[in-house]
Amino acid sequence: MLKTEEIKSIIASGEGYNAEFKIRIPAKLKELSEEICAFANAAGGVLIIGVNDQNEIIGVKIDNAKKSAIQNALSEINPALPFNLYTLDVDDYKLVIIEVNSGHQKPYVLSGSIYVRQGPNSQKLTTVEQMRDFFQQSERIYFDEAPSVNFKIESDLDDSFFEEFRHLAGISSGVSKEQIINNLKLLLPDGRMKNGGVLFFGKEPEKEIEKGIIRCVEFEGETKSNIIDDKAFGGPLLRQYTQSMQWLKKKLSIRYEIKDGGPRNEIWEVPEVVFKEAIINALAHRDYYDKGAFTSIEVFPDRVEISNPGGLTSAISTAEFGKKSHSRNPLIFGLFVRINMVEQVGSGIGRMKELMKTVRLPEPEFRTVGIFSVVLKRIKSSGKSSGKSSGKSSGKNWADTKMQLLEKSAVKLGKSALKILEMVYHSNEITIPEMAKKIKITERAVEKNIKKLKENKLLERMDGERGGYWKLLID
Repeated sequence: MLKTEEIKSIIASGEGYNAEFKIRIPAKLKELSEEICAFANAAGGVLIIGVNDQNEIIGVKIDNAKKSAIQNALSEINPALPFNLYTLDVDDYKLVIIEVNSGHQKPYVLSGSIYVRQGPNSQKLTTVEQMRDFFQQSERIYFDEAPSVNFKIESDLDDSFFEEFRHLAGISSGVSKEQIINNLKLLLPDGRMKNGGVLFFGKEPEKEIEKGIIRCVEFEGETKSNIIDDKAFGGPLLRQYTQSMQWLKKKLSIRYEIKDGGPRNEIWEVPEVVFKEAIINALAHRDYYDKGAFTSIEVFPDRVEISNPGGLTSAISTAEFGKKSHSRNPLIFGLFVRINMVEQVGSGIGRMKELMKTVRLPEPEFRTVGIFSVVLKRIKSSGKSSGKSSGKSSGKNWADTKMQLLEKSAVKLGKSALKILEMVYHSNEITIPEMAKKIKITERAVEKNIKKLKENKLLERMDGERGGYWKLLID
């Protein structure tokens, strides 16, 4: 039985994978049975009656007859499921609480149907494929619900990211870290952290979970014969997402818009939200049991491919793809939902297609067998292009860009300055020592040329000297 403070902290954390709120006792008590059945088939959870959509406690009236009716409705779940039904007075309001643990005799069935938890929602399995997938997952246990052997909360939890998650999820600072961990059901009964908790909150989850990283690779041509940049990003999954987005930003063409004197808006050649949807999906839905492959982002001059181990789950048919959502990792998916990284369950594929249309690019291509891949076409450059310089104009080769820079320049540019611009065009992360070596002049001479280029508004340094990149200032 949960204590008053624990219930208040769950309410403050909001609904999610392990928590469901009801304003009142529904007329059809089967609604409650469906939620409890779904919790039992997942990681367990708590259903609280007497809380509105704004997470405000409003209370509920209940008598013994209604309480008995709820118990009878829950007893319809088969096999018999242990649950805890009680009332609790919180801030002078009465709440009805139903607690259930993850069941040990899955699947639990209600009126011949299996219900499962997907993010903050309960879903009825309606097809043979969905049921087959559920049995397969139950057989080996969802990866994110399985225990991590060596993870220690005291030393391995990323406390700074945990506080970032608290802020993004809108959880009060008055709720302790231990209580949040309990509310999110990140621990098994024996106290071990679940794999989902390790991936989402661990300092270095890749030490515990092999291949639990994103690998970002840039190729010079349209095949994989020549790699020109290769980065791997580990750490908490949300950090992997933000780091890979920052890496992508350096590889694509970005233009800026300022409307009515407001802030400068970045316009990506492929809409930024499309990448967000694709990368979050890859992190949330990948098969972490597969130790032979990474989640990967591959940039080519004509396209970007985002891939993750594990094809389309059998719970989603080809006809349902893009309309329904089913995650191999419901705990991880639920955590992304809590911090608003998933706008509406099952809507991401349609949103990606519409956004690509708005910029007159082909719809994403989805490859769903074995390795799940999203292929996003770019505006193809006519000359050699690594896609690396965010100052490139789409469709222009170096000769065109050089002419544009010369026309813009107020002074005559020497050979060294032009060579610097050309090197930046092909690689916007090139360093001053590398420039000096290639041009065969001193680093000080390179710095003088760069200063002149900056003064003439032809070149700019973005994101600082360390970890930043060069940008050609062309229209």
